[in-house]
Amino acid sequence: MTHYRFGFDIGGTFTDFVLTEDETGRIETHKTLTTPATPADAVMEGWRALLERVQASGGDIATAIHGTTLITNALIERKGARTALLTTKGFRDILEMAKEMRYDIYDLLLVLPEPLAPRHLRLEVRERLNGRGEVVVPLATAELDGLQQTLAQQGVEAVAVCFLHAFQNPVHEQAVRAWLREQLPQVSVSISSEVAPEIREYERMSTTVCNAYVQPLTERYIRGLTQELAAGGFGHQLYLMNSSGGIVDADTAARFPVRLVESGPAAGVLVSVYFGELMGEPNLVSFDMGGTTAKICLIKNGQPTKANTFEIARVHRFKRGSGLPIRVPTIELIEIGAGGGSIARVNELGLLKVGPDSAGAAPGPACYGFGGENPTVTDADALLGYLNPDYFLGGRMKLDRAAAEAAMQRVAKPLNMTPVEAAHGIYQVVNENMISATRVHVAERGGDTRRLRLIAFGGAGPVHAHEIARALKMPGYILPTGAGVASALGFLTAPAAFDFARTFVSRVTPDTLARLDQVYGELEAEGRATLAAAGVPEAAMHFTRYADLRHVGQGHEITVPLPEGKLADVSIDAELKPAFYEVYESIYGHAHRHLDLEIMTCRLTASGPRPNIQLAQVENEPGSVEAALKGHRPAYFAALGGFVETPVYDRYALRAGATFEGPAIVEERDSTAVVGPNATATIDQYLNLVVTLHY
Repeated sequence: MTHYRFGFDIGGTFTDFVLTEDETGRIETHKTLTTPATPADAVMEGWRALLERVQASGGDIATAIHGTTLITNALIERKGARTALLTTKGFRDILEMAKEMRYDIYDLLLVLPEPLAPRHLRLEVRERLNGRGEVVVPLATAELDGLQQTLAQQGVEAVAVCFLHAFQNPVHEQAVRAWLREQLPQVSVSISSEVAPEIREYERMSTTVCNAYVQPLTERYIRGLTQELAAGGFGHQLYLMNSSGGIVDADTAARFPVRLVESGPAAGVLVSVYFGELMGEPNLVSFDMGGTTAKICLIKNGQPTKANTFEIARVHRFKRGSGLPIRVPTIELIEIGAGGGSIARVNELGLLKVGPDSAGAAPGPACYGFGGENPTVTDADALLGYLNPDYFLGGRMKLDRAAAEAAMQRVAKPLNMTPVEAAHGIYQVVNENMISATRVHVAERGGDTRRLRLIAFGGAGPVHAHEIARALKMPGYILPTGAGVASALGFLTAPAAFDFARTFVSRVTPDTLARLDQVYGELEAEGRATLAAAGVPEAAMHFTRYADLRHVGQGHEITVPLPEGKLADVSIDAELKPAFYEVYESIYGHAHRHLDLEIMTCRLTASGPRPNIQLAQVENEPGSVEAALKGHRPAYFAALGGFVETPVYDRYALRAGATFEGPAIVEERDSTAVVGPNATATIDQYLNLVVTLHY
């Protein structure tokens, strides 16, 4: 019996699908407009289309893995549940005091993010633990009965419980959760000792409140999606990708939805790692440009950079500290409002601006013909000749070039430009936004773009990759097969994985290492139970240990991988300190080697085996270039002075070994590649398009 794996990514504009056949490595892709009001409608449209294409039924799907922007959008748009916070008496204003720092010291009218739990729903409970987790004031259970009526009268749907120092001892939080489940069984409950059991009170409380805020919505969403897939014949567990690049079962995702905030972008990074391994390119810049945003991540030595804190719903999109902190492991990437649907306008200074707001799927860019009137990046790409109006989404959707030109007048007239000149201005501005973001992101992490290749995907990524790679002096770029839906393939390359953390503050000494063996043993036991629930055999389980370390006296720490084996047998001077210094110096350039180390948090990643997705390799057929030529059309290349008659190739007719020079356009159903001048493009044995730039 033939088995398939199904991955789907619901984005702000498009929903992407990938279906792989286990035995042959065959890949089928599909892309459709997202249905924001009922996301499952778009999912089932893609489900039916792909099954019909391969002549299979829903029962033939062995694995279904999903990524979503639902949690991110709910937090940004404030469309979550009515949420209350129960906290230690005297500490309910931590959410508003935050770090008592200004993210912009020069802004006299500074706007701070509103807490998701309003002050009248932040309720205090008499209890107290000290910094070691010892009970100082017992939990006043009698006070809880007085809170029941308040919670019920206020229509609370979710409760976050975050007590002082609960990361050291969860006993009071667990008792309150048990009381809530008994007294208010219809209310979702999140406790900080499970959601974010780490030091730093504000971050822990913010993360727990965010989790509670989206928990009822996530539970309903996952339940509805599971029912739709079951009606389509799917009979197995649905998995979702978390922000750190692992997959978790639906029940775990519903308990900890805050861990899904970057699930879609994380899949894009994973597919970059996957193609990098196939092609022997361990150092890359992952560039995913969709309809709403562009996501950029540095990959070094085959591993994406990661962080343990993420910020969501910023008041000012590009100002760190203006959002809500979420203390969860995440693949570290930068996300900017630069997608195909990003709207262009002329600001009050008479300057052309693009994004961050997007036309989304409804009404979408003007050229979609759904009523959009604002000029977008996609409209500009259509006017510049990069997109084929008759072959968008493989011909399933026609682009209205006249509507794009009419919309372009909104910026062309104020700037005294023709529509084409305005379109090229939009193209340049959005490219520069992404170039600047990539340059900073890579430099801050010790990378050098001159030694890195760009791997570009997403519906709009291949259109803009050439200009970005050239501006950053990169040797070239890679456009993977099925680039328009590559993120969905990333889901199918991810192992079942979950991250665990426990705060343990101590100077690093031999005695400390001996005590850490017990801590990591307890974390590993939690990991085994979680993986077993996800169906991972014990023999296939893998555990990786990390520690948040810092110089003694520092205020912040870095995450360092720990050696395998018993930590009690590890030499601090010969093994642990050199590992810390190597990571520290790669980030900051200098480490104070004379200072002792301090550990703050123990971390463990529990993972299962990575799925074996085998792409079919094909033999070289260098003569396919002529056969793949569909014709020519005018396309705009500033380096050549404007519009140039440009050869257009059919991506599916280009075979391995095919080589051609830019400028050229390569069309496939889900995306269009624009290869600029002074470049050589080659199709490799996996049918990826590899471009080398000539300077």
